[in-house]
Amino acid sequence: MPAELDAVCFAAEDPERHARFWSDLLRWEPGDEPGLIVPTDDTGFRIRFEPTREPKVLLNLMHLELTSAYPEEQQETVERALALGAHHLDVGQLPEEGHVVLADPGGNEFCVIPAGSSFLADCGFLGALSCDGSQAVGYFWSEALGWPLVWDQDEETAIRSPHGGPKVAWGGPPFNPRSRREPHFDLAPPAGGDQQGEADRLVTLGATLVEAARADDGRIAMADPDGNPFCLLAAQGR
Repeated sequence: MPAELDAVCFAAEDPERHARFWSDLLRWEPGDEPGLIVPTDDTGFRIRFEPTREPKVLLNLMHLELTSAYPEEQQETVERALALGAHHLDVGQLPEEGHVVLADPGGNEFCVIPAGSSFLADCGFLGALSCDGSQAVGYFWSEALGWPLVWDQDEETAIRSPHGGPKVAWGGPPFNPRSRREPHFDLAPPAGGDQQGEADRLVTLGATLVEAARADDGRIAMADPDGNPFCLLAAQGR
């Protein structure tokens, strides 16, 4: 069995505040540690906000996309997000594109998609993690997680858990610069699996070790074929 996507992690100056914002917006539950929220829907991973003092100066290479089940829901979601502390953000989007770009209280970008999106038609409220990345990295993560490709066209790829939940999509070139506080994945070895054996498997798929030694909490720092960081947790990590 492959590794599991345990959490998507964002850097945050105030992790607990960020967690409250997203818990309220997504209607998820607080986790058992500060800065962690857990899904109440079919999303198969958690969201973790990790403390940082690194200022945010670049757009994230990964952002959340929220869906709308009916035309009025897009504006309802935008108004609710603004009331919780979000703000509008101009990233060069055009009015005819239809989606609304916002930033959470820490500046992390996210989009509210209008109703009628065929790409996210069967997804829940959290429809997708949209990432900057190559076709090759989409193939890597499909193999790494055991999630099938649900889109592979014009160097754009997307995968989705066999159990449903959000899609994870990579938009192909051109690529934006990477910051030092980039969001990342935390992976958990398969149940009953061996952490080092899983690390070795990921390396054969194209990952690299960022640090040869384990961190104090036992995690192994790695990078995918595009150089995006991720962590392989110790076997008891989840």
